[in-house]
Amino acid sequence: MHPENQTLETLRFLTPEIARDIAERHGTPVYIYDEATLRKGAGECLAFPHAHGLTVRYAMKACPNRRILKLFHELGLHIDASSGHEVERALAAGIPADHISLSAQELPRNLGVLLDQGVLLNATSLEQIKTAGMLRRGSEIGLRFNPGLGSGGTNRTNVGGPASSFGIWHEHANEAAALLRTYQLKCVRIHTHIGSGGDPAVWQRVAGLSLALVERFKHVVALDLGGGFKVARMRTETGTDLQNAGAPVKEALENFAAKTGRKIHLEIEPGTYLVANAGCLLSTLQDVVDTGKDGYLFYRLDTGMTDVLRPSLYGAQHPLVVIPRTAAQVPGPVREVIVVGHCCESGDILTPAPGDPEALSPRPMEGAEIGDFMVIEGVGAYCASMSTRNYNSFPASPEVLLSVNRNPVLIRKRQPVEEIWRLEC
Repeated sequence: MHPENQTLETLRFLTPEIARDIAERHGTPVYIYDEATLRKGAGECLAFPHAHGLTVRYAMKACPNRRILKLFHELGLHIDASSGHEVERALAAGIPADHISLSAQELPRNLGVLLDQGVLLNATSLEQIKTAGMLRRGSEIGLRFNPGLGSGGTNRTNVGGPASSFGIWHEHANEAAALLRTYQLKCVRIHTHIGSGGDPAVWQRVAGLSLALVERFKHVVALDLGGGFKVARMRTETGTDLQNAGAPVKEALENFAAKTGRKIHLEIEPGTYLVANAGCLLSTLQDVVDTGKDGYLFYRLDTGMTDVLRPSLYGAQHPLVVIPRTAAQVPGPVREVIVVGHCCESGDILTPAPGDPEALSPRPMEGAEIGDFMVIEGVGAYCASMSTRNYNSFPASPEVLLSVNRNPVLIRKRQPVEEIWRLEC
């Protein structure tokens, strides 16, 4: 299909006028988050089907800016933390300790202090059960299990099954139970998670496997099924319908209560679903180069893997939209373009082939001139928090929250370049 006949991506919540205003105030690159979209996502998650109560935990690793943490707290969400440092960051943002659940590959050295404050712990290995038992014999604890089944947008986002180190392997449940008895611990939560961007059908199957684990531990009152709900960043993708995904889980919980007399409280941990499409990255086209008539046309941006790593890491797809520098400009003809970042790194590509970070996939894009803007959509999750920040000594980009009344508010300043080497000795 000729590029002129292909549908171009469009802006989700930004307008050219607001984009130009933010660029004038804060420069580029700059992350922009939309409060209205954040609120909408929170409402959808809080309406997730449940039988005996629901807690929605925001997986803060997706985007941990304190303004976003505080907003979700005000809306009634709790927090899922993946490290002791994330716990401290949430506490510093004013999140109550008993609203924070920690499931980590590595336990923090100050675990005892955090537990004293009321932070909830899900042990993710047999060794972590021992550590918790030695610190707090006779206390309550959660256990994260690997249910033996997983799913994800790519193998790298699959956190269930035999190729994943996340959680206690389900066949070790008897060993976990023995350790609970040794340290007089009471397991009150079971936690499982299959991966990010996974198959809803697999997610529902894991719910059944997880309830089988709940049945083995008589003190469990809550089941945390994690998150991983797929978000449609590209127009060709289909996202998860939370009502459809949750209805069989609600039924399973009702059947479990009828069978055992135990009414299990449901927890979910969305991250991507809440913030992915609530964020974009505004950048500037720095250069236009080509590699001859048999090669490619490249748009070089003033951003890249230092702000958006997902394409280089996973071959992830993000919509790209050109905005002329001025309202008076007329876009040029649509052409097939490879969009690249500003790093001296061959992998700094923003238009890889789907799921293949090593292959190029030209996109139809409006003709652009040096100085025009480009909006990278769908960067609210795992971009500001998961980039190669400071590579090539590029400073971290600022973050702006677009309020419900469309007023852009700075929620993180641009990092001064001197801060990069300030701690060096």
